Amino acid sequence: MPNEPPPQPGTEDGKTRSGLNAHLGATERDLVALVIAVAAILLFVGNGSTVLTQMIRQVNGAGLGPDRLLTNALLLNVALIIFGWRRYDELSLEVRQRRHAEARALQMAETDALTGCLNRHSLAGATQALIEGAARRGEIAAFVMIDLDHFKQVNDLHGHQAGDRLLEQCAARIRALLPAHALLARLGGDEFACVVPFAPTRETAIDKLAIAIDQALDQPFDIDGFTGRIGASIGITRSDRLARSGAAPTDTDALLHMADIAMYQAKKRGRGHHLWFEDTMASELLYRTELESGIRDGIERGEFIPWYEPQIDLESDTLVGFEMLARWHSPAYGLVGPDVFIPIAEEIGIIARISDMLLARALQDARAWPARLGLTINVSPVQLRDPWFAQKILKALVAASFPPHRLDIDITETCLHQNVAGVHTLVTSLKNQGVSISLDDFGTGYSSLAQLRQLPFDRIKIDRSFVTTMADNADSATIVETVCVLGKGMGLPVTAVGVETQAVLEALRARGPMRAQGHVLGLPQPADATLEVIARHEPITQQAAPAPASSGDQRRSA
Repeated sequence: MPNEPPPQPGTEDGKTRSGLNAHLGATERDLVALVIAVAAILLFVGNGSTVLTQMIRQVNGAGLGPDRLLTNALLLNVALIIFGWRRYDELSLEVRQRRHAEARALQMAETDALTGCLNRHSLAGATQALIEGAARRGEIAAFVMIDLDHFKQVNDLHGHQAGDRLLEQCAARIRALLPAHALLARLGGDEFACVVPFAPTRETAIDKLAIAIDQALDQPFDIDGFTGRIGASIGITRSDRLARSGAAPTDTDALLHMADIAMYQAKKRGRGHHLWFEDTMASELLYRTELESGIRDGIERGEFIPWYEPQIDLESDTLVGFEMLARWHSPAYGLVGPDVFIPIAEEIGIIARISDMLLARALQDARAWPARLGLTINVSPVQLRDPWFAQKILKALVAASFPPHRLDIDITETCLHQNVAGVHTLVTSLKNQGVSISLDDFGTGYSSLAQLRQLPFDRIKIDRSFVTTMADNADSATIVETVCVLGKGMGLPVTAVGVETQAVLEALRARGPMRAQGHVLGLPQPADATLEVIARHEPITQQAAPAPASSGDQRRSA
């Protein structure tokens, strides 16, 4: 393959190959069979001429016949010639087989078996050779890290075989865009890396390549009978960045680390982006690493606690329940909102542990409320991938002796878009036990009316982006009005989320009966303060509007 580099001296592959070559050289220099064959042929020529001459004379009646000893020697020569020839032929076949096995072993050691790309192990030597060749042409190299977006979703929903086919097609599309002399490696999972030579003043050529790769991977994939779409987040760095810092210019690990940091920052911007590495990114990654460690430790120390936001019936001005919101009470960072730690917890695979802890505690807290008050919790797309999620919810209800009819599960339109079949199973299982299901963030455009009709939701919640701006934005006001009419027509109660001003509250009152929640109706509070709100029995909607909270207080739970 064109991307396969030769094994580098001093590496494990180089040692292995040297050993194999030494063995093959010894095999080829095995002169025993050759000497035997040559000696036998010479003896055959010498003895054969004498024996055959004596046999001819005997036939003509001019002699006594060949000497018996010479005749035996001739027969032995024939046997030795046959033996030597067969031995030589066997050795030649062994050499060919060994060389084929050596080439196959080297290919397997240096390339990814699935995609045919280089693997992580062989990338260092290949990168060094490429950079040295580029330097002779007055060029440097760009190290491009590619992370596939939504690959895990395809893998989980359609199986590992479909995931393998997707990786093969992705590798083929990337390879088709790379220029001559470029390298392509699969680092593992859904990550690829390219090393591309370019003129130091032509970064735009690498930008164009990154855009082309992103566009190619954004096109639909036909995989085993279904059409899938993913995308890519791309991070890039230049090989001469290492020289500026005094590091070895061909330190592949350092290049990989910088490109990986840039890729992570690109993914944070919403996926489908590419970014060049900048020095400030390293400090951000350090902060991210510290957050990850703090989150893991916080789980063990029980630092994640539920807060509760009041939900008000606007027609009667009565408190009807609370929505649980996640908070992290960190000794290092203070009170941290869910918009900071939940995305990280989802990415590192510990969101389920946090959610289970919060749910168990919230159910215990809600048991102290009046029986007429309900508890609302949110679920993330990551949780819905768990086939046992519904059973975990029901198990928690039983453990807390909490009535299922007082629990409401919010499922976002994003969840519905990503996993319709999984949502349908979850909704059916929970509703059969009496749990209510709401479609959250409605109006963002993911779900269709057909899906809303087919899935037995109990309530729809208008996305906060429309509610908060409806007093000043005609389009938002129209969307809110349309959702209210739709809910009334389908017999689905409506909840407005993000009511933060008195003007928005009055505009919602004019649109008929509904529930609402937001800062003007009551701030999120911990469990003890929630009991005080319930005990006061005040008409919460008449309270003075508190100042809007920071983005960390935006409603988003585990």
